[in-house]
Amino acid sequence: MWSRKKYTLTIVFLGVALLCCLLLNISLGSVSIPFSEVIASLTGFAVEKETWRYIILEFRLPKAITAIITGSGLAVSGLLMQTLFRNPLAGPYVLGLSSGASLGVAIVFMGSALFGAGFAVILLSKWSIVIASSLGSLLVLLAVIVASLRLRDTMAILIIGLMFASFTAAIVSVLAYFSPAADLQQYIFWSYGSLGNLSWEEVSILTIFWSVGILITLASIKNLNSLLLGEQYAKSMGTNIKRNRFLVILATSLLAGSITAFAGPIAFIGLAVPHLIRQIIPSANHIILFPAIIFGGAILMLLCDIVSQMPGSEFSLPINAITSLIGAPVVIWLLIRKRRFNF
Repeated sequence: MWSRKKYTLTIVFLGVALLCCLLLNISLGSVSIPFSEVIASLTGFAVEKETWRYIILEFRLPKAITAIITGSGLAVSGLLMQTLFRNPLAGPYVLGLSSGASLGVAIVFMGSALFGAGFAVILLSKWSIVIASSLGSLLVLLAVIVASLRLRDTMAILIIGLMFASFTAAIVSVLAYFSPAADLQQYIFWSYGSLGNLSWEEVSILTIFWSVGILITLASIKNLNSLLLGEQYAKSMGTNIKRNRFLVILATSLLAGSITAFAGPIAFIGLAVPHLIRQIIPSANHIILFPAIIFGGAILMLLCDIVSQMPGSEFSLPINAITSLIGAPVVIWLLIRKRRFNF
């Protein structure tokens, strides 16, 4: 049985590890920059080359912050979904949010096949892609919220989310079938996910959505422990099931939906990080798990970004592929060693 001091030390260790991963992520890239110059750029001191400061402050730092927000947000969303559905295989996208976002982006990229070439010229911009992705997620969110208010069975909401995902995927397939190769290629590149190319304005907007999602999670975190033992037990403890379910779905939607809109669909992180943290911290108490999962998701995302950008090379790999290639074998090994889910 772990003591409170041991839990605290573990979380502090994860916080220090996050800081180290952040500095490492900013230090590595296609352009070689001495570590001392990286620190000088971040702290406002004089640097040998102003171009180094520009690269760090305008490219690497926004990308690293995006990685932290993406990893932590998806990890928290995964924890919420696994608790709500009491299913260790649930992730942040089980409600169909990613599929709704994909449909919105597919219409922007491949809509010229159905609506004419002028449609793509008018809409095909960076902000239109973000808006389309957000609207797609929002429509699915509204449908799921309406269903959650009318249904008593939580598993029925999971099934509805899966049906929305299948429905939107079918529409995307139809669009892809009639689209020219160039439009289809653009959509595929978006589906790979990307942490770079976000301006400070876009990072700020993403941070606002992340902050609201985290605050809503904090408002419902006390009731999450009782949900692990079933809804009937939670009701006997005085938990308002419908209100808590609404808060969990809203927080997940804000976190996963905004991240998908700005960074694309990032696989694996939301599913795996809660299990990885439970291997490190043997506790089901969400108050303890919550900060650890925020740190763990951010650390894993930063490490995956380091690998994807191939330090010293001008090429970068799809972040989606790296998150799965690195994380999936680790989780499989941990689960086989433990021989059961800690859930």
